[in-house]
Amino acid sequence: MGTDQASGQASGQARPPRRRQARGERRMAEILDAAARVFAESGYEAATTNRIAAAAGISPGSLYQFFANKEAIAQALADRFVEQMRRAHREAFESADMSGLPAAEMIDRMLDPIIAFNIANPGFKALFARPDMPPGLAAAARPIQAALLGRVEAVLEARAPGLAPGARNRSARVLIQLFQAMVPMVTAAEGDERAAVIVEVKKVLRGYLEPLERQGS
Repeated sequence: MGTDQASGQASGQARPPRRRQARGERRMAEILDAAARVFAESGYEAATTNRIAAAAGISPGSLYQFFANKEAIAQALADRFVEQMRRAHREAFESADMSGLPAAEMIDRMLDPIIAFNIANPGFKALFARPDMPPGLAAAARPIQAALLGRVEAVLEARAPGLAPGARNRSARVLIQLFQAMVPMVTAAEGDERAAVIVEVKKVLRGYLEPLERQGS
């Protein structure tokens, strides 16, 4: 047997495991997609692995080949949401120098990627807005929440440098809470109504931000 032939056979023998791995990764992604839909539709507590399996088009037994229980699915989904949210935050806060933009344009740049994330991922709130969030999910959420607070504080420091650190931290927390409180209105609306709600959300945040800028300039 020639070296090339042996190499070709070895390569051919190596392909099936890679294909199986790719299929497994696709199936896991499909299960997480289905779980996100089920959590969004019925809430985390009412969701079951049977419902998630049905939404994914597989048997419960097949689901258990990838995830031991609902909590494991939720943790994997939370990890995926956190990574997607990190990307949205980078797009929101690193796309331009926020200090020199008009307030309306700055708010557009900050909010549009985060609004788009929330619209695309309705299951996010079902996991992370729970008062009884499991420790694993809370641990996944804390770093990104802290990073968001730091980014908003940095924007305020650049745009209102005269604000004292304590006031800047407090105002950043208020801005975040205002936005998060209004996100469900955005995701619940559709079409022209959603666009109109987004305009109102931005108007509220601009109305809070502009006096801060005057005060801290």
